[in-house]
Amino acid sequence: MPELVWTRQAVQDVEDIKSYIGRTSPRYAALVAERIVGLVERLREFPSSGRVVPEFNREDVREIIWGNYRVVYRIRTDSVHLLTVYHGARLLRFQIPQ
Repeated sequence: MPELVWTRQAVQDVEDIKSYIGRTSPRYAALVAERIVGLVERLREFPSSGRVVPEFNREDVREIIWGNYRVVYRIRTDSVHLLTVYHGARLLRFQIPQ
């Protein structure tokens, strides 16, 4: 089972989402953050379950789409690296770390 590695960017993204939603609904903000973390957990067993990110068109860079959010991750030999979580209405302006 691969290790899940949250990048600093992905952690900050989830915190920002939670903070933004929390301005109007702290309870819903917590639920959204929990749901995103729960989605990511399935990658331990099914790392290839997400679709290939069209902007990169690379087999190792995939995403899970949930509601308005895209969770982008990279599959490595023995790990899955969560790269970013962002609102789907925004343009993807992200560089894949080496």
